[in-house]
Amino acid sequence: MKPLIIKATEDTPEIIFDPLNNVFKISNVSLPENAIEFYAPVLAWLKKYREEANPTTVFDFNIEYLNTASSKQIFELIFLIDKINQKSNVVIRWHYDKIDEDMHALGIRFTNLVNVKFEMVEYEKSILDEDQDDDDENFF
Repeated sequence: MKPLIIKATEDTPEIIFDPLNNVFKISNVSLPENAIEFYAPVLAWLKKYREEANPTTVFDFNIEYLNTASSKQIFELIFLIDKINQKSNVVIRWHYDKIDEDMHALGIRFTNLVNVKFEMVEYEKSILDEDQDDDDENFF
């Protein structure tokens, strides 16, 4: 099966679903103008993947921020991943910044809605990362 690779933009996440290399990740921010349209090919790809899923599949969600429309589409993705779990040993790793209570709570909410093994992965964004972000903003 061909990988699905969508490069990140200012408002959309990077998506890499590569069964050959067993890499499945969504990262950055998710603020597309039309979340349903943006996520439609992702959902379609997952439906196909379900038919020939790897024996083990680990999905990494490392989303820094998402809007309400995106959270609904992420739920649709997780619901499909739950169906993939019937054919594959699936794990979802939900990465969240230690100080981001909203992303932590969203991950917990998703764990309670599906029967997929969830791993909550806490990280701490370093001050250097924040300084770099500030420098980037001032650069332009």
